[in-house]
Amino acid sequence: MSALTDTAVLANGDHIPRVGFGTWLLADGDECYDAVREALAAGYRHIDTARAYRNERSVGRAVRDSGVPREEVYVTSKLPAEAKSYDAAIAEFETTMEQLGLDYFDLYLVHAPWPWNERGADYREENKAIWKAMEEFLASGRVKAIGVSNFDRADLDSLLPACTTAPMVNQIRWFVGLDVADTVAACRERDIVVEAYSPFAHGMIVNHPELADIASHYGVSAPQLCIRYLLQRGAVVLPKATSAEHIRQNAQLDFEITDADLATLDALRDTEHHPDAKASSWS
Repeated sequence: MSALTDTAVLANGDHIPRVGFGTWLLADGDECYDAVREALAAGYRHIDTARAYRNERSVGRAVRDSGVPREEVYVTSKLPAEAKSYDAAIAEFETTMEQLGLDYFDLYLVHAPWPWNERGADYREENKAIWKAMEEFLASGRVKAIGVSNFDRADLDSLLPACTTAPMVNQIRWFVGLDVADTVAACRERDIVVEAYSPFAHGMIVNHPELADIASHYGVSAPQLCIRYLLQRGAVVLPKATSAEHIRQNAQLDFEITDADLATLDALRDTEHHPDAKASSWS
């Protein structure tokens, strides 16, 4: 399972595991706790959560109970998208610290450039103010790296002039068939590592016939193919699953997609709305 030990290098020199375990939509309590414990037992060393997921307490407890040394687990959380002032950022950060029950985070992200109920609204000036708080969290040592999530090129262009320390990561929605080329290019131009969340589009693309056909050539599942595709496109990938079987299978990534198949996957569009798309236990 060498994919679980592969890392990307952040602008500050830190190493981030290239395969993480996502916890969005995992219910607080047994579901989240058991899934994170299973992931850590399977060899995952990167766990991603957020205040908005309402499961930070279960994530922190699972990390503490896992028996894996804290310094070997890369833990990410996120500042709520609604926290758009310096004071709100400070308060939310302290709440997350208490909820997770950890001495530090490896990565802390601004969850979105706008509040979720105002998607697309202009909060660029507010983002500059909260970024000062993010830089203070970094300077305190309670956060090892800082970044953003769901920021596009224009959002980055607005924020960067106000930064003493630039974002090291941008976590975006990315899966086979979703064109995010401009955002990815903007990040690479600025030495920002791209993380891909929802690599299966909430399970909507795992039954796509072209994905299934290509996956069969490699003797793998469609989710495995989706993860491997994003890895070969340079992303840090955050698959999520609840069953032990799927958690472990998603980590079995020791195969290479050919250039021809990568080109075919690159050309796919609107995969989540294919007639065969439907919710799956892989999400």
